Amino acid sequence: MTFLRILFKILAGLVVVILIFLAFALAPVDDTPYQEMPYYAQTKQRLAQLTTSPAARHGLLAGWSKVNITPSHTTPTGGYGERLGKHWKTLSDSIFARAIMLDNGGTKVAIVALDLVITPPTVTEALKKRLPEVGLRWENVYMGAIHSHNSMGGWAPRLVGQLIAGGYDEEIVKQITDGVLAAIRKAQMKMEPVQIAFGETDASDMISNRLSSSGPTGTLDGKIRLLEFRKRSGESALLCSFAGHPTLFDGDNSAYLSRDYPGSLVDRLEKKSADFALFLAGAVGSTAPVSRGKTDFQEIRNYAGDLAVRIERTVPAMKTQPDSTLSILTLPLGLREPNPRVVGNWRVRPWLFYALYGDYPSDLKALRIGQTVLLGTPCDFSGELAAELNPIAAQKGLNLMVTSFDGGYIGYITPDRYYDRQAYEVRDMNWFGPYNGDYFKEMMTGLLDKID
Repeated sequence: MTFLRILFKILAGLVVVILIFLAFALAPVDDTPYQEMPYYAQTKQRLAQLTTSPAARHGLLAGWSKVNITPSHTTPTGGYGERLGKHWKTLSDSIFARAIMLDNGGTKVAIVALDLVITPPTVTEALKKRLPEVGLRWENVYMGAIHSHNSMGGWAPRLVGQLIAGGYDEEIVKQITDGVLAAIRKAQMKMEPVQIAFGETDASDMISNRLSSSGPTGTLDGKIRLLEFRKRSGESALLCSFAGHPTLFDGDNSAYLSRDYPGSLVDRLEKKSADFALFLAGAVGSTAPVSRGKTDFQEIRNYAGDLAVRIERTVPAMKTQPDSTLSILTLPLGLREPNPRVVGNWRVRPWLFYALYGDYPSDLKALRIGQTVLLGTPCDFSGELAAELNPIAAQKGLNLMVTSFDGGYIGYITPDRYYDRQAYEVRDMNWFGPYNGDYFKEMMTGLLDKID
């Protein structure tokens, strides 16, 4: 009987400890409308205070370059899911940092694309300290990633980061950062006068809406968008964006280091359509690729090939012309407290979320090049929300390219009407609570008004 009493006391004590922990760790979801929250007023004020870039002093100059950042040794695979940071064993594709440098005498901008699943927040923080080495600040840089789920990991500390990208290695952060800076330096050395052209073609049949399994959904943004820079010599660079989620490598196929279809696409474009190509993942939130092939490798080759054929038909019709318009805006983004839900409508408290993931600042970016505006988001941004922004830009006579992964990472941003659905995108990956779809749309529309 004495043993049973002791066991009962131990179990009762454990229950009390668990209840105390839950009381400190969990709280109800905060569903206060975003317009009533302090972060909204703060971000609106920051938006109002943004100033446009100085006027051009000469025609647009551009240079471009890429730097191989493939590690010399095996690393964790960065890409969620079944990979869970498993080390890749076979090099399928080399990994690059690519940069296009632009200058009109009043403004300098570097467009950077990483062959990674996201732009690691740790790399962003390192760049903010080191960009003066190449004569730039964070406000001069437009970042993005290809979003391959089979690329290099090891760049994220803490538990959540290691579930995404495997065990943390500070040397990997330095290697990526060094590669970005080297690509910018090399691009700066190749700058010459350029003319620009915009083009787009439809590939809506190549994506589907993953949220459709949880109920009705809206229209996705399925356009391939292209921005061409052409030097007097005829040398050209092609910036390409599309919303197909690069998940053609299955999660159980983590033995390969791969750029997925964006890598195959860029390689083909550099053989047939341009001397240099750079891919930025578009509004990939909630999209799935519609692929064909019996193996992952066949799917990648076929998917990239189908996109390339459409691009190759579009590029010859794109007529370049001189335009010195160049402007970039960086909007520091206020957010609701973290609201990742764990049980019902109960969420993890902020202290625990930050302990597990970290507290990284996030921005919205707007980059105008001629009559084209790129809007960069720190998330997997919904293809449905991007489709709703397109007519707003069109009314202003602007071409719009919405991209994801601009330097921070805050999970998925999806339409507010889906918030209560039981789906991965709006449940597991919605980290900052309700109403962010409308909040992002409002701030991105404000950036379009500012940069117009």
